[in-house]
Amino acid sequence: MAQRDYSEHQQNIISRYYTQLDTIMLHKLQTLVSELYVADSDARKDRLWQRVHKAMMKLNVPQPIVEHIMAGRDVEILAKNLQEWLTQAGGKR
Repeated sequence: MAQRDYSEHQQNIISRYYTQLDTIMLHKLQTLVSELYVADSDARKDRLWQRVHKAMMKLNVPQPIVEHIMAGRDVEILAKNLQEWLTQAGGKR
């Protein structure tokens, strides 16, 4: 793959994105929890759970926790874990 030449401005944007990736993924998970609560079809829920899985992987959530959440597909368990992750992230700032 060819290496791209980014301007200094573009490099700064990319750098800030990766610096804030945890915050971005936590916000995305909050949105997904809300969407799961109101999802009306099984197909919609399946797509949302796939997005939840990807977001947790990007957050580097430990694999046993990811497996537990995905096995049960319980929005309440996801929401409780998300609340803990948000609390931990708040302490890092």
